[in-house]
Amino acid sequence: MRTSDFDYDLPEELIAQEPSQVRGADRMLVLDPATSDVSIEMFESLPDHLRPGDAIVLNNTRVIPARMFARKESTGAEIELFYLNPDTDGRWICLARGAKRLKEGTVLHLRTSSGELSPYRVTVAGKLPDGSCVIDFTGSDPQEIFAVCGHLPLPPYIRRPDQPLDSDRYQTIYAQCKGAVAAPTAGLHFTEKTFAALKEKGVERIELTLHVGAGTFKPVSEENIEDHPMHAEYFVFSPEAAERLNRVRAAGGRILAVGTTSLRTLESCVDDRGVFTPRTGETSIYIYPPYRIKSADMLLTNFHLPKSTLLMLVSAFAGMEPIRKAYRIAVRERMKFFSYGDCMLITGRI
Repeated sequence: MRTSDFDYDLPEELIAQEPSQVRGADRMLVLDPATSDVSIEMFESLPDHLRPGDAIVLNNTRVIPARMFARKESTGAEIELFYLNPDTDGRWICLARGAKRLKEGTVLHLRTSSGELSPYRVTVAGKLPDGSCVIDFTGSDPQEIFAVCGHLPLPPYIRRPDQPLDSDRYQTIYAQCKGAVAAPTAGLHFTEKTFAALKEKGVERIELTLHVGAGTFKPVSEENIEDHPMHAEYFVFSPEAAERLNRVRAAGGRILAVGTTSLRTLESCVDDRGVFTPRTGETSIYIYPPYRIKSADMLLTNFHLPKSTLLMLVSAFAGMEPIRKAYRIAVRERMKFFSYGDCMLITGRI
């Protein structure tokens, strides 16, 4: 299967640069894969598509302020750092931009989130073959440094600096476990009002954790999609979550995965009979047609980048032609795309 099979034309003005004025006040495209029927509603109608005994699965990861700016002590050159994940020694792996000759031993003087030089300095402890760096916090508390110097890492297609509003709106209201460098964006639409309506309907709420990594934005450059090296992400799927989902399924309830990150986790923890097993670790599961989804019956997701692994995933869930039709309609109806955009509810799987 070719990467070009997952391409589509998107006018740049449809890429949402700001969240909606009110959380949850977004449009929702509803797709029935069995018939390819499409309707456009408001997100607040989500509970109308669920029944008593169903369950929604949410990713409770929390985005860390992983973007920082620094000055190279030896030359004064300005450096941008994007922290990816900690290593086993408590140091952090990061991407660095602004200095081609950032060598091991280089000391960087970090700036605060408002732009002034901070008391904190970090050291480049090593360079990795993929071009990333190992950053040593030189005895300081990393969480303290993130709090003082960090910026929320908005996606590359949002072409503006982060603003105070993003600290709230680029997190889900149920975010708990720190570790993501990108938001699980399907969850950004949820409000307490939505959760109250779901509870009143008799829909269970179940949480897991998957720390979304920067690889989620990596385009597929290989024409044969099977040649793409899929990134790995750390997740936690608890015994309680597995037990509750198995109970829901045994009773005939349906499972709605909120976001592709929730679905990736569930598919990493389910067997061919649809039975869930608790697991903790990394998943590099790569889902594309004709992969058969086993874990979820419905999927809520935002619209995804052309030629991306996430577009391949939703195409495996709903079928390539229904997804192509849905995206054509979303563009025609001027829906907003990507992280701060509108969403799509897929009411069944192929």
